[in-house]
Amino acid sequence: MTSLAPAASAARRRGRRVPAGVLGVLGLLTLVVVLELVPRTGLVDERYLPPFSSMASALGDQLGTPAFWTALLATLRGWAIGLAIAMVAGVVLGLLIGSIPVVRAATNSTIEFLRPIPSVALIPLTVLLYGTDMKSTLILVVYATFWQVLLQVLYGVRDVDPVARETAKSYRFRPLTTIRTVTWPTALPYVMTGFRLGAAVALILEITGELIIGTPGLGKEIAVAQSSGAVASMYALVIVTGFIGVVVNLIARAGERHVLRWHPAVRAEVA
Repeated sequence: MTSLAPAASAARRRGRRVPAGVLGVLGLLTLVVVLELVPRTGLVDERYLPPFSSMASALGDQLGTPAFWTALLATLRGWAIGLAIAMVAGVVLGLLIGSIPVVRAATNSTIEFLRPIPSVALIPLTVLLYGTDMKSTLILVVYATFWQVLLQVLYGVRDVDPVARETAKSYRFRPLTTIRTVTWPTALPYVMTGFRLGAAVALILEITGELIIGTPGLGKEIAVAQSSGAVASMYALVIVTGFIGVVVNLIARAGERHVLRWHPAVRAEVA
């Protein structure tokens, strides 16, 4: 009986544990209260940081304008196209390079040279080529996202069990069969990690390109609001971009759990 008491106490404590979703909501509410009180108490000038109620009012005004929805669709379109291109290129090249040791060795130094180059360093080149067209920002998105996906796929291919690889070779599997039955199942968790990381990076670069280059989208609207002195509207648009980031992360994680529902780590998480 004595030995059962600690276990029962631990079970009651687990039962009283506050859900993570509730804690997240409480955290957001705390942030909202802080944003409301800090400017009203004079700690920060309202000209630079208006109360959250002013931001919410400006957001409501934005939601009622066609220009806002046009900018939102432009941002989502550029993000989706850039992410799709980067995913296809990163997965195909990652499987190709990682599966052929000679190609992997030949491209290693090139990858390590190009990967650290910041995408924003390409802005002068993209503006020179395409001006403020959507293609300028698309290049930045694809370039930054591509490396996230490619490196994850290369790690996944490298993680393939050598015994399984040699077994496929001894049975004379064709290259495509080897990739489909041996390489792909091992690399898929890494691919999904690359997708999750790439989705966030693509959104960041999409907003950055619109903000700096002037490509149509939410980033451009933020720059216009800032230059015109509409500070509350600027913060309202920033809140929208943050909300998009949260939604993108939730969708990416949900897709990861769905695609990898057979994976032991995901099954343990669900359980």
